[in-house]
Amino acid sequence: MPRPVSSRVQAGAVSIGEQLVVWRKLHGLTAAQVAERAGISRGTLRRVEVGDAGVSLQAFLSVARALGVLESLVTALDPYETDLGRARADEILPRRVRP
Repeated sequence: MPRPVSSRVQAGAVSIGEQLVVWRKLHGLTAAQVAERAGISRGTLRRVEVGDAGVSLQAFLSVARALGVLESLVTALDPYETDLGRARADEILPRRVRP
C-alpha cells in the first residue's frame, strides 16, 4: 500500500505540474506533442501536469527534458551552486566525492 502524500509534497507537486503546463504553452506545444517527445502516454503527462506525486521520477524528468528545462532543474538542485553547499563541502564530504 503506498504511503500517503503529505500536504506540502502534494502542494509542491501541483505547483511543479502547473509550471510545466506553462512551459508547454510557452513553447506552443500540445499535450500530445510533449507526451510523444517525452516517450510517455498522454495519461501519464496529465498526471505530471496535475501534480500527481505518485508519477515516476523518470516520467517527470522526461517531461522536463521534452520542455527544455531539465538542465535548469539539475542545476537548481546542485548543492555546489549554493553558498551553503560550497562553504560546507570541505566539512562534510570525503575528498573522493568533491567535484
